[in-house]
Amino acid sequence: MMDDHDPAKLREHFLQALHFRHACRAFQPGRRVAQEDIEYVLEAGRLSPSSLGLEHWRFVVVQDPACKEALREACMGQAQVGSASAVIVVLAREQELAPDSDYVARMLRREAPDAAGFAELLDFYRHFAQHNDLTAWSIAQCHIAATNIMTAAAVIGVDSCPIGGFSASAVLDALGITSRADVVALVVALGYREHEPPARQRLPLSELVEYR
Repeated sequence: MMDDHDPAKLREHFLQALHFRHACRAFQPGRRVAQEDIEYVLEAGRLSPSSLGLEHWRFVVVQDPACKEALREACMGQAQVGSASAVIVVLAREQELAPDSDYVARMLRREAPDAAGFAELLDFYRHFAQHNDLTAWSIAQCHIAATNIMTAAAVIGVDSCPIGGFSASAVLDALGITSRADVVALVVALGYREHEPPARQRLPLSELVEYR
């Protein structure tokens, strides 16, 4: 058993998970991901960091075959959506991020419970909202949660595939969501690989990093 207090072993275990993870294009049909494992990766998503603590995400877990098929069609026919054991649709809050929404007030009060601090933080957020695309920002925040979901899956030997090619409106239709208060940030398929992946291709750190 890995020593949870050994930094070297923790680093090794984490890097092993990153090397294990790949964009799985074909899952073993009929092999299910256990419910406890789905809940584990969702917890990794829930615990993800978010700007201003706004927790921009919602997660819709699709396991029903008919719903998965509708979702596959909404994802431009990508086969891995249909063969996955479960598909997590990561939704990004949109309407609730309006500066005067009850949701924003509730979440900012967690960060600044005193009246003066809350007023200052809300003023900051109003200024931020005036100068930024809140929808794009919310989607980017949700990608952090999706990354943690996929990494957590790799830690326990579950494969995943992030899917950004979809019709957002068709995805919402497939899920039976009519409110359109949220937007689709990413679709994450989960299951077990049918084939071993090809060798990983990544640029070396020497091409990516500068120290100043």
